[in-house]
Amino acid sequence: MENQGNPSETSRLLRDKEELRRLSRRLKSEGKRVVTINGCFDLLHSGHVYILREAARQGDVLIVGLNSDASIRAYKGPGRPVLPEIERAEILLAMEMVDYVCLFDEPECIAFVAAAAPDVHVNDASYGENCIEAPTVKAGGGRLHLVAKKPGFSTTTILEKMRRPGA
Repeated sequence: MENQGNPSETSRLLRDKEELRRLSRRLKSEGKRVVTINGCFDLLHSGHVYILREAARQGDVLIVGLNSDASIRAYKGPGRPVLPEIERAEILLAMEMVDYVCLFDEPECIAFVAAAAPDVHVNDASYGENCIEAPTVKAGGGRLHLVAKKPGFSTTTILEKMRRPGA
């Protein structure tokens, strides 16, 4: 894995798709296998750790596409995310298997995947081979790697449990 610097190093937090595109091209020109995964990663839990580890095993450099606060609110509703994007990014960058984090505002990850043009894009197996980003991954010459979720772990489930009396 490429991550060898300070976990809070801001140069590993990307906010621009063109910057992501240049980074991915450079890494590939160095012979590195680029892997992407995306999500909210709100209230990080062992299910997240599990899928991130599996993603990291697929190549040399792991780039995490992170939904911005605005994109999470748009599809999860008010009260989400629990943690703001900069905190979620810092937590991800502190993990040894994560090399870069790229914030994106769109409700879907297609523009992130197109800019990264990964060799491998990792996704939750429940979305299947025909997930929304599949055509973009394949058009860029990459392949999908589907990972079954670790049962019983989700941020939504954690929040629901916290709201129940006596939880």
